[in-house]
Amino acid sequence: MKHILRPFAHHSHPADVIRNFTPNWFTVTMGTGVLALALNQLPATSPLVHELAILLWGANIGLFALCTLLYAARWLLYPREAVLIFTHPVMPMFLGAIPMGLATIVNGLVVFAGQTGLALALWQVDAVLAAVIGLAVPYAMFTRQQHSIESMTAVWLLPIVACEVTAASAGLLIPHLAGLAALRLLIAGYVFWALSVPLALGVLVILFLRLALHKLPRRDMAVSSWLALGPLGTGALGLLVLGRDAPAVLTPAGLGDAAVAAHGLGLIGGLVLWAYGAWWLVMAVAITLSYLRQGLPFNMGWWGFTFPLGVFTLATYALAPQTGLAIFTSLGVVFTAALATFWVIVMVRTCIGGYKGHLFTSPCLTHSQTLSPETGLLKS
Repeated sequence: MKHILRPFAHHSHPADVIRNFTPNWFTVTMGTGVLALALNQLPATSPLVHELAILLWGANIGLFALCTLLYAARWLLYPREAVLIFTHPVMPMFLGAIPMGLATIVNGLVVFAGQTGLALALWQVDAVLAAVIGLAVPYAMFTRQQHSIESMTAVWLLPIVACEVTAASAGLLIPHLAGLAALRLLIAGYVFWALSVPLALGVLVILFLRLALHKLPRRDMAVSSWLALGPLGTGALGLLVLGRDAPAVLTPAGLGDAAVAAHGLGLIGGLVLWAYGAWWLVMAVAITLSYLRQGLPFNMGWWGFTFPLGVFTLATYALAPQTGLAIFTSLGVVFTAALATFWVIVMVRTCIGGYKGHLFTSPCLTHSQTLSPETGLLKS
């Protein structure tokens, strides 16, 4: 009984939690942060719901700080083991969760706290992280990892999507800036959008082919089907908010024609990406239902139920005022309710698994035993 009640009973020593701490824990901050932002978008939000959103956002800051501390400690205390992440075919993808989790905090600073200066400073940190991870992880895929179409999942999207999340965050900041500062941020927003969305769309094409040829992935990767919503929801949101801000920024700069084009592109492009995302949403629900008949084992991948749906929900809300159609508001409410339900279920199971300790597992440590010491690639 004492063994059952002891925290981290799955490990022989509490330090093993640090040794096995991996960046997929930052998906907790992604899901929690996006839920706070979605709750705040509910129409006629009551003071109680608004306070709940602020509470979640504040708790998310604590979660992000804790995850940062634990992951930094792993690199300081176990650097030789921590660096093995770049040889694993799945775990380095979750490095993209770090800037995406930070982005929800940046957005909250604007929405909940009105701290534009601090938000802009953290946005710059987020932008650097997103750009570095968006380049470094694919480079590691090309040079240090072993991949095949059959083993591919939507997890490949995670390091790529971080840049477009940064772009959408820029759209929230721009209305609070003026002049050259606003123009620079608007241009940066479009650049970061372009660093992500076209590449993510290409990955989705390959993912479709992989699913058609090799069918569904194994059960422990079942929730990865929801990740396809991420680049489409965030891509739509980025175009919508940047296009909304463009006229006020570009027209005073003598770029009136570009302002009109950017506004139109934001609405049409955002609507097209949203509709594409709706196709993947229906498909993700169908795929999940098929897995449920077999049994769906819980792991940290279940946080894939939250952030992709969350950004798709925010894009849905953003379409409502720009199209004038109330259907998007109604859909946003339905998606928010689903998001909150997913979050409660996944958070409860994460807390239980985290307390027991079995969720603190680093696949990189066992994977490294199968690598060739000469090449760093898988042994034949």
